[in-house]
Amino acid sequence: MSLDNLPRFPLLLGPSPLHPLDRLSQELGGARIWAKREDLNSGLAFGGNKTRKLEYLVADALATGADTLVSIGGIQSNHTRQVAAAAARAGLRAVLVQESWVNWADDNYDRVGNIQLSRMLGAEVRLVDADFGIGVKESWEKAIAEVRATGATPYPIPAGGSDHPLGGLGFASWIRELEAQETELGIFFDTVVVCSVTGSTQAGMIAGNALSPRPRRIIGVDASAKPTETRRQISRIARATARLVGVERELEDAEIVLDDRYHGGVYGVPDDTTLAAIGTAARLEGMITDPVYEGKSMAGLIDLVRRREIPEDSTVLFAHLGGQPAINGYSSVLG
Repeated sequence: MSLDNLPRFPLLLGPSPLHPLDRLSQELGGARIWAKREDLNSGLAFGGNKTRKLEYLVADALATGADTLVSIGGIQSNHTRQVAAAAARAGLRAVLVQESWVNWADDNYDRVGNIQLSRMLGAEVRLVDADFGIGVKESWEKAIAEVRATGATPYPIPAGGSDHPLGGLGFASWIRELEAQETELGIFFDTVVVCSVTGSTQAGMIAGNALSPRPRRIIGVDASAKPTETRRQISRIARATARLVGVERELEDAEIVLDDRYHGGVYGVPDDTTLAAIGTAARLEGMITDPVYEGKSMAGLIDLVRRREIPEDSTVLFAHLGGQPAINGYSSVLG
């Protein structure tokens, strides 16, 4: 099946912008670094990488007659905020299970940032005390059943929009979008660095890349601190997505790269390396990265370039997935 034949509900403004990070490149003295900005991809509640995925999921929800999107994430979930925004745009209800995945003591952590925006967008927010995990959670299944019991028609969206038959499509098409931008600019990114937790962003890139005539390296930077689970999920979603979009070969294990050196030991908590990377990107480029995801993948990119694990002659792309609203919940360490 071609990506062109899969229905989408329009949520993006167009291709997400590309721009060089010249001062960061000069500071590191190695590869030439650019960013592709999923935080600037939509007019919906600050956008982000999940908005691209939700184009396919919302189209499917409407086609199946659903009236309520039911999803799950942590207290400061970027994903659930984007689900709430997509539901508002499509005229659907949103029920969001917000679990206490992060042990973080900042005042107002459960009232500012992403969760504040979700409430402003009209979503029903349900706070649940539960540990972090990327698998199917009982609280989400319970919410789906309760929505159904009211006579509504739920559309279940797992954490990150990831473990879903259509979860990888958004970033399979992202690769094709990137290729068109490369042609226009006369450039080729031999390496992409992307944060991975629930896995479908990187998995979609891997599947899309498998359709490309010119191979590139997709490096996932783990921020889950459960890299075995994340790697397993990336692999499963990438292979399923590849089959869905018409890749006529089996993906190789070597195509699934997940670096587990930069997660800081626990999901959602920034370590000193994360905070240093956030500060570097802000001071050199005026680019804000968050402490849960992009700060960790930026830490990975900086170190990989400095170590020359990304070679000096590379042209590397930082996939900025968004997430900046979460910084409001981390005022004790940011600012």
